[in-house]
Amino acid sequence: GSTNAFAPASPTRSISSSLNAVSKKDTYQITLLPGDGIGPEIMSACKEVLGTLQKKCGFELEMTDALIGGAAIDAKNDPFPDESLEQCRNSDSVLLSCIGGYKWDSNPRELRPESGLLKMRKEMGLFANLRPAKVLPQLINASTLKKEIVEGVDVMCVRELTGDVYFGTPKGIDVVDGERVGYNNMIYRESEIERIARVAGDVASKRGGKLCSVDKANVLDVSQLWRDVVTDIITKEFSDVELSHMYVDNAAMQLIRWPKQFDTIVTGNIFGDILSDEASMLVGSLGMLPSASIGESGPGVFEPCHGSAPDIAGEDKANPLALILSAAMMLRYDLDRAEEAALLETAVEAVLDEGLRTADIKQEGDGCKLVGCIEMGQAVAAQLEKIEVPVEV
Repeated sequence: GSTNAFAPASPTRSISSSLNAVSKKDTYQITLLPGDGIGPEIMSACKEVLGTLQKKCGFELEMTDALIGGAAIDAKNDPFPDESLEQCRNSDSVLLSCIGGYKWDSNPRELRPESGLLKMRKEMGLFANLRPAKVLPQLINASTLKKEIVEGVDVMCVRELTGDVYFGTPKGIDVVDGERVGYNNMIYRESEIERIARVAGDVASKRGGKLCSVDKANVLDVSQLWRDVVTDIITKEFSDVELSHMYVDNAAMQLIRWPKQFDTIVTGNIFGDILSDEASMLVGSLGMLPSASIGESGPGVFEPCHGSAPDIAGEDKANPLALILSAAMMLRYDLDRAEEAALLETAVEAVLDEGLRTADIKQEGDGCKLVGCIEMGQAVAAQLEKIEVPVEV
């Protein structure tokens, strides 16, 4: 079999650590949020794949649907109803498809699908966002960068999600001396930096053992505190992790110039918003990229980086692979099932090796077979069936 391109590089410490919401068990409660647009289609493909995985590996995922986004607005006039929140909180992990669509774009802010997402992150305390950008050999031509630059790229972006200039106060637009003045406050508390540094240290130690913290400490006081606290936590608690620092403007350039220098990146909310999007375009195919949002305790939320693509909803054209890979992240980071995560990722690669492509990753003259969402899901399930699992002695 091929080496698993998704698996983290050789871990430098045991896999079950502070990141896992629950320790390994036979039965897990999973909340599924199918959401809007192509969401229900990719969720149904993913469920089939997870069904095959649990049969093969002898554990059980008890999956229950809940409402979020436009679907929740239509049914309950609330983008994230309290019963959905309650169900998410009481589960071991949450798998989310995607939300939003033209239909709700002109709604007032509190009745927009996106407000449901923000409420979920806030209420569930999801302060860390993990976005891997991994270039798959089968899809290397999807990148806009030269092959020799992106070949073998495997970057994990750890972004702080609940602080920084996006949430800081005071904020507003006032009139001062007869003209309008707009202002926001870029602010971090020490405790907020410590906890994201711990997540990043943990993630880096399970990957290549290299962590780059990105800030603007040459100009911003808040960044100087960020740099001091990150340095403190990583040197004291993660002695096996090699820490470096980079200013955000340079990091933006280096990601394009020589992305292979990065293993794990940790940064604040606004810098992370921009850099994680930039890193994802190294790959060139958003339909392949998973993400995770996790808190200090309780379940995390795992979702693809792509949107709800309402223009192709219901046409069986969507790519379910990003959601399937998000489910693999869920197994690895929330359910203490690293081996099963690796199996799922190997099956996704095998399907690409087989030459199957959904429309978003199909390229002219690639000699590959165009398939729909349902068929792609079935193909991943079929590959899972085939893979030999090492028997535990």
